[in-house]
Amino acid sequence: MIEPVSAVPEAVRRGAARRIHLIAICGVGMSALAGMLEERGYDVSGSDDNVYPPMSTVLERLGIAIRQGFRAENLADRPDLVVVGNKVSRNNPEVEALLTSGLPYVSFPQALAELFLADQRAIVIAGTHGKTTSTALLAWVLEQAGRHPSMMVGGEALDFGGNHQLGSGEFFVIEGDEYDTAFFDKGPKFLHYRPQAVLLTAVEFDHADIYRDLEHVKVAFTQLVRLLPAAAPLVVASDFPHALQVAALHGASTTFGFGERAEWRAANLRDDGSHTIFDIVHRGKLECTAAIAQPGAINARNALGVFVLATSLGLSAAEILPALGSFGGVARRQEVVGEFHGVTLIDDFAHHPTAVAGTIAALRLRYGARRLWAVFEPRSNTSRRKIFQGEYVDAFAAADRVIIGGVFNKQTDVVAASELFSPEQLARDLRARGTEARAIAPVDQIAATLSGEARSGDVILLMSNGSFGGLRYKLIAAFTSG
Repeated sequence: MIEPVSAVPEAVRRGAARRIHLIAICGVGMSALAGMLEERGYDVSGSDDNVYPPMSTVLERLGIAIRQGFRAENLADRPDLVVVGNKVSRNNPEVEALLTSGLPYVSFPQALAELFLADQRAIVIAGTHGKTTSTALLAWVLEQAGRHPSMMVGGEALDFGGNHQLGSGEFFVIEGDEYDTAFFDKGPKFLHYRPQAVLLTAVEFDHADIYRDLEHVKVAFTQLVRLLPAAAPLVVASDFPHALQVAALHGASTTFGFGERAEWRAANLRDDGSHTIFDIVHRGKLECTAAIAQPGAINARNALGVFVLATSLGLSAAEILPALGSFGGVARRQEVVGEFHGVTLIDDFAHHPTAVAGTIAALRLRYGARRLWAVFEPRSNTSRRKIFQGEYVDAFAAADRVIIGGVFNKQTDVVAASELFSPEQLARDLRARGTEARAIAPVDQIAATLSGEARSGDVILLMSNGSFGGLRYKLIAAFTSG
């Protein structure tokens, strides 16, 4: 286990001291923590320098004011505890002031573990892909089955109206992020979460800014698996061989996926235009048939993993299946923004080649022969690098039209020019494969191109792990004007 730099003061634990300030409050995890602290009666403040929906909207609904920018004066009222997000570095001006102030501080995962996880059974959903959707879905299954779980997820779970819930039941369902914890703790966040069960959705290389290679990534997930008690459930996606290798270090695990080697298998996948339908086969025997509103194999696998873990927690198929079917999804995960003059606009978080390919395949299954535009922003710390330059060609090749935006400039993660991803090269490679593709850097130009060239029946898929320069809202405005 990671030893914290410091601990939450006892007075804060008891609620006798109630002023808590969050540095980098608009991160998905930090905003969820802010909401939970506010619900527990703490007086919460926060600061950030990059505020955009959906997290800014979530905080506004909770009535939590955000102090724009990182400044020493944000700590002038001397809070009882400061929670430091992993977005800020050691030389951040507000962090510099914190380190000379004598104020107690902890990381976000420390605060979550010490203030919320001690008295509940932590169910950790981890993996390179699918963990946000799977976390929200498992929480919804438990909620609909009357188990009243607590939940924290890295996105806006539409059924819960936010990214967290404090429930009265025994379970705390939490998205386990493999990204580092804070400037003073470079271990993965999920090592703080005291897991009593783990759903491992995938293991592939990602987060190139903090992981050297795939083996380094596997070490992080191995550490998580080794935290599990010997008899605790470990449910692992067998479609990802590196996930199986990690799980083997725990000993007993339950596997799920599409391949024949899976103990629980999704079979006979089909789409009726509004639902993805698949059979659930256990050790060669048909158990039941599931239907979910979310499209494609990528979501069927998520739902199957949740089904398997829920059964290991004591739920029956009769309790699980209705919740799978009624699940509303997560904002920006194949989210249908709307239909404008016959053009369907979809917003998604995909940025890894596996997720890009899976999302495009899912929309192909749902929308059939309709012309599909894939519009991508290289924004994540991995996609901004050329690591997956070739893999993106295969990922995007199934789209009809591709637009690649400019590589996002991030001062906290400067990439040498020789290591940068090339939108122009990807566009050339796609055209050589027969897919119409363009590299267009200015977001306003992308919006103008799409609004000018899209026709009734088209599907436009936006993919970015950030705001994409407000492209979603620019397109809504363009399609609804006049």
